[in-house]
Order: sequence, then C-alpha cells, then structure tokens
Amino acid sequence: MNPEEFFEYAKKMKSKMMDLKFVDLLGTWQHCTFCIEDSVMDEKDFESGFGFDGSSIRGWQDIHKSDMMAVPDLSTICMDPFFAAPTISVIANIVDPITRDRYSRDPRYISQKGAQYLKDTGIADTMFIGPEPEFFIFDEVRFEQKQNKSMHEIDSVEGAWNTARFEEPNLGYKPSFKGGYFPVSPTDTLFDIRGEMVAEMQKVGIAIEKHHHEVATAGQTEIDMKYAELTKMCDQFMWYKYICKNIAKRYGKTVTFMPKPIFEDNGSGMHTHVSLWKAGEPLFAGDQYAGLSEMALYAAGGLLAHAAAILAFAAPTANSYHRLVPGFEAPVNLAISARNRSAGIRIPMYTGGPKSKRLEFRCPDPSANGYLAWTAMLMAIIDGINRKLDPGEPLDVDIYHMCSEDEKKVLKVPGSLAEALNALEADQEFLKAGNVITSDLIEGWLEYKRKYELDPLRLRPTPYEFYLYYDC
Repeated sequence: MNPEEFFEYAKKMKSKMMDLKFVDLLGTWQHCTFCIEDSVMDEKDFESGFGFDGSSIRGWQDIHKSDMMAVPDLSTICMDPFFAAPTISVIANIVDPITRDRYSRDPRYISQKGAQYLKDTGIADTMFIGPEPEFFIFDEVRFEQKQNKSMHEIDSVEGAWNTARFEEPNLGYKPSFKGGYFPVSPTDTLFDIRGEMVAEMQKVGIAIEKHHHEVATAGQTEIDMKYAELTKMCDQFMWYKYICKNIAKRYGKTVTFMPKPIFEDNGSGMHTHVSLWKAGEPLFAGDQYAGLSEMALYAAGGLLAHAAAILAFAAPTANSYHRLVPGFEAPVNLAISARNRSAGIRIPMYTGGPKSKRLEFRCPDPSANGYLAWTAMLMAIIDGINRKLDPGEPLDVDIYHMCSEDEKKVLKVPGSLAEALNALEADQEFLKAGNVITSDLIEGWLEYKRKYELDPLRLRPTPYEFYLYYDC
C-alpha cells in the first residue's frame, strides 16, 4: 500500500485517526495516535516519519541524542479493535532523523536483517516460526514493594486454593494444581474469553490453529498461531499480547505473560517450532534421526551450542529461571529428542510429512521480545549449519529414571538470568554475523538487564527470606 491508497482506505473505513505502534527494546508496544486530516498529515509524512523522544524509551537513546523518527510500514495496516472511534493501526520502523539510517536497537529491524541474512547465505530463503505462548488469566493481582514492605497476591475463580472460599455459592469446579490440561466446562471457565481473543486475532489477520486450558490451575491458557515467516510472526506476537490483555480487561480480568507467577505449579513457556525452507521446499525433512535431514541436525547443534546465550533474549527475566528448574517438568536439558518433553529440543512426531518436519525449541518463555529471541535462534541455526555442529546423542529416556552419573552428563540451561547474560557476553560472535545483531544492541541489552533488573533484585529482601531467617 502506498500513501495515496492509505488515505483512500481511511476514507473507506471512515477513520480519522491513525495509531502508530513500535516495539521497544524489551518487547513492549509503544504508540502515538495522529489525526488523519489534509491540514495535519500528508503523503510526505509516510516517507519522513513522525518524530518522538527516543530517550524516554527503555534502553534506547541518551537525552542528548533523543530525537528519533517512526516511519510507518504501510504493509502492516489494519483496524485497531479496541478504539471506540474507527482507528487505523500501523507498525513503524525506527530511523535516525539526520542520517536516515535504520536504528540499531529497533528490534523489528533486527528481525528484518536476520531474514535477509538467511537469504544471503544461500542456505534457505525462509525461516518459519510457530510459537506456543502460554499465559495466565487472573481475576485480580496486587503487588507492592517498599522499604519496609513487599507483597504480591493473585487470585482466580479457578484457583485450586479457592475450593473453600465463600462464593454464594461455591460450586467447586476448580482445576487442581497441575490438573488444568484440557478440562471441559464447567471446570474450564475461560472458553468464551479465549474464543473472543481468537476472533479478534483473526480480524487483524492472524491464523489461529487452536486454543485450550493449560496445565496449571488459576486460568493458565494457550492459544496457538499458525506458523509464519520471521518478521511477520514477530509482528503477530505483538498483536497477540495486545489482544489478550485488552480482551481480558473487557471481562474484568487481567492477563500476564510472566513465566512463573504461581508457586508449585507449572510456569508459562513458549515452545517455539522452527523450520527452514527454500524455493517452497522444506529443508528439515530427511532420513536421519526422527526423520530429520542432516541440515536439521546441524541446526539443532547450533541451537544447543548457543542455548545459554540465546536464553538471555528468549528467557529474559529473573522470573524465567523460576520456571527453568531441574527436577521438574521444565525443558532444562540441552539435548534433542523425539517426543521427550524434558529435552531442550523436541522433534514433534504427530505427522510424518516433510512439510511438518521441524525443531521445537522448548526453553523460551512469553516474556521474550520475539524480534530478538527468534532472530537469535536463527543466527544459532545458521552457525550450526555452517559449522556442521553435532547435537549429540538424543535424550530418549526418562530423565527421572537415569542414574545420577548419566544425568550429570546432560548439559543444562543457565540457572539464572545472571548466568544467561554472562553467557551472552562470552558468546556473541554468532549473533554479529552479517551485522544482524550489533555490539551496540548487545551492550545495551546487558547494561539494561544488569542495571535495572538484576541490581535492584539483589538489593531487596523477599518475604520468604523472613520465613527462613528472621529468627536466626
């Protein structure tokens, strides 16, 4: 679509407003809404862009270099589903107002560079991404952090802890801890909410495969998008979060993509399916282990070799590592396996067709910025293929039945965000190939995460520490 067609579309949709959205470093949408009038906006604005203060965006510009431009990508237009007045939504790319260069810390630019680098290598022309984001739908959340007080409390009508709550009447249909996988109503109370989320996603062009209740009590949910190419899926993931949160608000509920909000129950992961294609043909099907091609095995080798660094982007919060804990159901083992869900990479075996052959990287979670996490995965895959990295022996046994010596031989994911950030600092050259992820972005990411997340967490006692140590 060109600017002239944009104004025709606005007239057709009776829209007088354009909502311009862009993603910040950590993966949150920012927006500004502009009037669509001849006296305010013209076709040249779509080339030059719209100015904003880059120093007010997390992890971006210093104040002395704050001016930035958001340039609309008119291929992304659709009607925003949550504005009362008809409003056109457009995703923007970020440029420098003086040089007109694309901004190195714009996550969307990074995914676009990654997709182009894949083509430039000649290995493939497309990477398809199929994420499975999980999230919780709560009825209430309260939290507070002060010098003399810290607390959090969540609640859900579905919470297993509410079987004795006075609910006028309490009907008792509560998914038990770890008992929420696939129940029908009335235990599953969220079918209509999920259905409305799906309907709004479809309106903005997202193809949905399925939705269901997930394992945890208290409203854990999963909605699966059909696979798409890298940048398109990144854009869709932003819409996904935006729609889920706003539909929940319509119902007086709240959505969180926080990986581990509930103690002693399953956390929310984002198992990510990935495959490479060239000229319309799948490249990951073959006659090797689990029906994979040699290329796919090398791709898995790259993911496993760089997994710790990838998780600095793909499991990017301190809370992520309350989910990735050995001895539970989380995918902490850095190995491949057909069907074994405790392995870091699973090869789904539901169908045997070549087009369905893919790797499922199970370690990421939905707190991730998809533009960065999935591009980092792509760069590891390319490195694995180029260097013919062996993924090692498959983990086709129950990890809980292995002897301790054998179990120790299986490498594990980092145990904390600090470990993942240290791994990224030590292992970043594969990300820089083709100038896809720059030193500037990596340095900015490490600085932000350490200064604004790890250091503040280190300074604060937790309620459980009082439980353990107050009477020492």
